[in-house]
This record gives sequence, C-alpha cells and structure tokens, in this order.
Amino acid sequence: MTNGTENRPPVDSVSIIMPTYNEAGNIAELMRAVVECVRGCGLNDIEVIVADDDSPDLTWQIAEATIISGATVRVLRRMENRGLTPSLNDAISIAEKDVIVWLDCDFSQPPEFIPQLLEKLREGFDVAVNSRYLPGGGENRTGDGSGLHLFLSRCLNYSLRYLLSPSFTDYTSGFIAARREVFRDIRLRGDYGEYFVDLIYRIILEKRFSVVELPYVMQPRRSGISKTGTNLLHYLRRGRKYIATIIELRKLRLERV
Repeated sequence: MTNGTENRPPVDSVSIIMPTYNEAGNIAELMRAVVECVRGCGLNDIEVIVADDDSPDLTWQIAEATIISGATVRVLRRMENRGLTPSLNDAISIAEKDVIVWLDCDFSQPPEFIPQLLEKLREGFDVAVNSRYLPGGGENRTGDGSGLHLFLSRCLNYSLRYLLSPSFTDYTSGFIAARREVFRDIRLRGDYGEYFVDLIYRIILEKRFSVVELPYVMQPRRSGISKTGTNLLHYLRRGRKYIATIIELRKLRLERV
C-alpha cells in the first residue's frame, strides 16, 4: 500500500467498464446491480461501458437493449483485436468520468464491494483494489477446475509478492477503481490476467499514485463458462505469460535503482 492522499480532486462521477464475451446470462442484471451500488454511495453521474468481443450469445445486443434510468449506457461491439486487455484499453480511452471501475462480468466479483473502493478514492487515494488475500478476504469457488485454480492462484500471488513487492497482496485481482488521470500515461499491457500484474507493479514503482487494498470474498460465477480455464494445460499456457511479465518487471525495477 502506498500513501500520499492529500490534495486530491473530489470524486463526483464514475465510469464502470465491463469487458465481456458470452455473458448474456449475466450482463443486464449486473449492469443494473452495479449502478445501484454506485448510487448507494451518493453518486449519480454514472456511465456504463460494455466492451464486448462480438459475443456469439449476443451479449452486446442485450447490453444495448438494457435501459438504466439515470445512467448512460455505451456499448462497444469489438470486431477486431479481441481480448481482455484490448477491450479494457478501448473502454478506458472513451471513459469520461472522474473514476474508472472495472470488474469481472459474471458476479464472481460482487458489485456490492464497489462502494468500499469508491470510499477510499473519496478519502484521497488514487487507486483502490479489492483483494482476496487480505484478512477478511477469500474465494468461494465451485465447478470444474475450481480447486486447481484456487491453489495455483494462491501460489502465483505469493510468488509475485516475493519476486516483486510484498506491499501488495492480490496481483491478479482485476477488481479496481482508479482516478482517470492514472491512465493518462499508463496503458494496459499483456494478454489476460498478467495485465493486472504489470499495471499494479508499474504504479507501485513510479510512486506517483497512492494505492490501497481492501478485502473481499470472490464468489462462483452465476452463469456461463469461465474464461480462465479448467485444467492444468490451460493454466500452464497462461503461466508462461506471467513468467515473461515478471521478468520484464524485474528488469524495469533494476533500471530504476
């Protein structure tokens, strides 16, 4: 956690980014739930940006048809350069509000944990992240590959703390709220979950922005199929990219010494 929260601008508006692929069973309900949670913080200037990779189940079409009173809904139907990180970058580039929030779109990252992120930004922090690995946090996973995923996720995050910085606990969270100015000079890099490792560690290294983590309990997805993978081969393929990211970040740290 990085301090330095004085003299930060107020938080008056929120852009909520939802990167999706085949989330037809979740998207409309999640959009409404997220907006309701943000309004519960007393914030009413809200936009929802759904960045959908042309889902065969027509997630983008359902999002376009979802009307939320008092909130602006914008849908990016992405036909090229598909993937989680490009989707987030495209959505960030058009976000207009003071704060940018994003989360998984399957209810595994419950929207009721968004208010605690926004509260920390109101206190003056620049970046707030929900963590599974702080006291009070955790994971409640079920389904194919859940036990293996839980074990490998814990091993990866403990390794990242040792190899990068022990000051941060959940390098693969992907459940974040940040002031929009954070992304003026920082663009997300990577393919899938390693983008978050890269983002957080670069923020920690640069020491320009204050970062805080808060505990939350991750839940099983409500419907659809996990994009993370369900067997060891899937995780090994993704693991190579995490290793490459770690090597690159350690080189960056040495350059700054």
